[in-house]
Amino acid sequence: MTMRAMLLQRIGPMRDGCAPLVWADWPDPTPAAGEVLVRVSTCGVCHTELDEIEGRMPPPELPVIPGHQVVGRVEALGAGADAFKVGDRVGVAWIHSACGACAFCRRGEENLCGQFRATGRDTCGGYAERMTVPQAFAHAIPDAFTDLEAAPLLCAGAIGFRSLRLTNLKDGQNLGLTVFGASGHLVLKLVRHQFPTTRVFVFARSPAERAFGRELGAVWVGDTNERAPERLNAVIDTTPAWTPVVEALENLERGGRLIINAIRKEDADKQALLGLDYPRHLWLEKEVKSVANVTCFDIREFLRLAAEIPLKPLVQEYPLEEANQALIELKGKNIRGAKVLRVSRHRDRTSGSASQR
Repeated sequence: MTMRAMLLQRIGPMRDGCAPLVWADWPDPTPAAGEVLVRVSTCGVCHTELDEIEGRMPPPELPVIPGHQVVGRVEALGAGADAFKVGDRVGVAWIHSACGACAFCRRGEENLCGQFRATGRDTCGGYAERMTVPQAFAHAIPDAFTDLEAAPLLCAGAIGFRSLRLTNLKDGQNLGLTVFGASGHLVLKLVRHQFPTTRVFVFARSPAERAFGRELGAVWVGDTNERAPERLNAVIDTTPAWTPVVEALENLERGGRLIINAIRKEDADKQALLGLDYPRHLWLEKEVKSVANVTCFDIREFLRLAAEIPLKPLVQEYPLEEANQALIELKGKNIRGAKVLRVSRHRDRTSGSASQR
């Protein structure tokens, strides 16, 4: 038996006329002991996929099926898998598995496990009709969300939630968001719920992103090289570049914290670090902290909180076979909300998704 999938068969540039993902048949996966087989309904499109495809963070083996913001239904259970029933709706995020036994796993930091495996990079992901995942790393999806809405919550939302937790922000303090795509717009909505008197400042080079930030309630928007009108207690940076990091440090208040939510930074931009001036950028107990992946707690707690708010992402929908086009648009900064692939048709549990195409 085979399924339809978008395969990454070679590393190469993502641009018009050069589409590394190939629409192909692929053998149906079979769940191993402790795993569930998921029939995929939707899968979000993430900038990390660009890093995989273009070789900045290549998969260890090719071909592989990308995709790590997966929503679907449990279709079969491996031996000993009893956490879900056939037909349950689940999500799969970037963290596909970890050892479960090391010191990091034992204290709930499985994102730092030496045996961390990433969905869609180290193992086949959700740009396909089916995938398998250990049951401990599958997550129940709240009824508040459609399949389209739930997909970006699993990465853009969960990593944004973790980034916000790491800021140690208190209500009433100022928060900066650098770049305003899928994760930034969810963080802003989350902040307005958790920290109602906090003021959010958005930095983005794209006029469309700046307009989107203003539309969602940012008190100020500007380019990444502009100075905010007030000092910021925390900044979350989601860019792949170094220049916004240096500029964000200059915007920080004394004792402020910069959270770098990026899986990699571009080497071509390293010269920006030569402009780092200790008294101006780092002195007075400013902190810099990176974000490494997400934990199961981050995903489940964010889904719970997002359903409570409720937090509904803006979604652009594409059929699975148009994954290359969605990624090209993402690379070209044609972003408003989150891009999601429709893989197979299931009846969503709710209606009225904020989607556009």
